[in-house]
Amino acid sequence: MKSLLFQFILVPFVILNFVNNVNAGITTRFVREEWPSVDIPLDHEVFAVPKGYNAPQQVHITQGNYDGNAVIISWVTFDEPGSSKVQYGKSYKNYEFSAEGKMTNYTFYKYNSGYIHHVLVDGLEYDTKYYYKTGDGDSAREFWFQTPPMIGPDVPYKFGIIGDLGQTYNSLSTLEHYMESGAQSVLFVGDLSYADRYKYNDVGIRWDSWGRFVEKSTAYQPWIWSAGNHEIEYMPYMNEVTPFKSYLHRYPTPYLASKSSSPMWYAIRRASAHIIVLSSYSPFVKYTPQWKWLEEELNRVDRKKTPWLIVLVHVPIYNSNEAHFMEGESMRAVFEEWFIHHKVDVIFAGHVHAYERSYRISNIRYNVSSGERFPVPDESAPVYITVGDGGNQEGLAGKFRDPQPDYSAFREASYGHSTLEIMNRTHAVYHWNRNDDGKKVAIDSFVLNNQYWSSNVRERKLKRHYLNGMRMIAS
Repeated sequence: MKSLLFQFILVPFVILNFVNNVNAGITTRFVREEWPSVDIPLDHEVFAVPKGYNAPQQVHITQGNYDGNAVIISWVTFDEPGSSKVQYGKSYKNYEFSAEGKMTNYTFYKYNSGYIHHVLVDGLEYDTKYYYKTGDGDSAREFWFQTPPMIGPDVPYKFGIIGDLGQTYNSLSTLEHYMESGAQSVLFVGDLSYADRYKYNDVGIRWDSWGRFVEKSTAYQPWIWSAGNHEIEYMPYMNEVTPFKSYLHRYPTPYLASKSSSPMWYAIRRASAHIIVLSSYSPFVKYTPQWKWLEEELNRVDRKKTPWLIVLVHVPIYNSNEAHFMEGESMRAVFEEWFIHHKVDVIFAGHVHAYERSYRISNIRYNVSSGERFPVPDESAPVYITVGDGGNQEGLAGKFRDPQPDYSAFREASYGHSTLEIMNRTHAVYHWNRNDDGKKVAIDSFVLNNQYWSSNVRERKLKRHYLNGMRMIAS
């Protein structure tokens, strides 16, 4: 019955996808009266500090190992270090297990961070709800999370995709709409707090406010982090010249589990997806650590266990907005051929403060001395989707290049978020949802065909058709 229902749902999406592939791309002319692109005042309730002495705040979790049955739980205390201990269990207030972690802190100009705690909780059961507690005494706080199903080819799972969020009223709209989506984990494509838009001690203060701002989601489900340019924070005028200092202290990643040498790039497997996180702002040309790691990681992907291959990166590979146009060209030249060879399904990016989706296209035939100069349709290529529309204080990137390039399928300068709901090994349903007058409005939707399994099904059908034809000739 469920399969039949999915077929009914699938038909209009397939028709829509077919129509879009034979017509020119769409640039919507929708213009909304957005809230001002300014950060919410610090005394607003969304930044409220939890009550109690040394109460944990800015609680967030991310995946803690390669296959999803572990989490890293992080939080900050300010009055004193306190305990880096998490108590957890499978029923409310019955914490039969505990895990100890580590504490760190840092300075930025004259700002002294709070005591930042990171605890790895591993050996968890799949597809299980866990309750957990951080902090001590009356100031302890309690939350819960759900582990993903065990890795498998037909395991359904729903991801949210958010980028360039910030902490404005538009950011709040995006966050609240996402929380209504039913998605189980966020794929975050970089540019978190936009604290680098401030100076001196206010940089650290705005990291703290952002951590409290997103806690109502990050404390309950894993956000899979990637870094953007606003995490670099190279500020020589303050004698701050260590890139990603705040980000790396606050937001850990399970990079060692995927044999990465840096927390800036790593991979995880979750349900039926293999997710690769790349760093736009770390060296990636041939022979560099990131290049070598990606080569090895792509060869480790097992599409019979995790059919869906998803890549996250901050700078878009393909982009037709005037903002950051062609900034992803250097990474495209290095990695695009790999993406096609390994049948990557979709690549999500941020950076451009608008929404855009591409057709399946490639430009691997071009080189500096010969070849085709423009991207061409390529059924072996991934779909490229830019979702840098979270709502930050820099505002929308409203100027697209005209005419719309042939590779661009849909584009709109609005705030919003996306979801990718994996149905089985062959199909996933994608939505981009615009923030519109306080409502979540689904604007761009399509069915994503899995590159590996769809092509294998076509090959099997062709082979069967060929063999049947040979039998008929022989008879």
